[in-house]
Amino acid sequence: MTDATLTNAAFAAAAAQAAPLEILTPPHPTLRQKARLVRPEDMQDIRAALPGMFAAMYAAPGIGLAAPQVGISQRFLLVDLGEKDARDPLIMINPEIIRESDAMNVHEEGCLSLPNQYAEVARPESVRVRWIGVDGATIERDASGLLATCIQHEIDHLEGVLFVDHLSNLRRNMILRRLAKELKRT
Repeated sequence: MTDATLTNAAFAAAAAQAAPLEILTPPHPTLRQKARLVRPEDMQDIRAALPGMFAAMYAAPGIGLAAPQVGISQRFLLVDLGEKDARDPLIMINPEIIRESDAMNVHEEGCLSLPNQYAEVARPESVRVRWIGVDGATIERDASGLLATCIQHEIDHLEGVLFVDHLSNLRRNMILRRLAKELKRT
């Protein structure tokens, strides 16, 4: 893509022609590693990976995907809460939460790396996030509700944290055992 086409929407649209990248599942070690910061020299490879990441996320279907979930241990992620006919993609490079609310919100979460596994997780209801866009610009945005939950969930992946890590040991172990059994059957 040329500099003129480096938009979130262009990368999301390119997913239609891209082969979806494989989404990793536990116990793959990349899912538990803290991802490294993206450097300027990484941008060409990231731009090459984005269409395949969007293809994987949309095919799953999902609303968020972090680079470690496709085996790339770098700090970038995708979020798109839009419907198929009204996409609203975000590409966040080196995202960081710079403020979070005291108020908490509980959402039922799932994860593309833990297919068909769901649990209620409490997280701050709203956050302010700073990241670098695919065009190199620094962006800050407030997010609340489902968008805030999704961003926090994906940033957790960059830290090597899965949503089940927010649960009790008993609940986490039950979900991971159930997932392992389901994955053996496929």
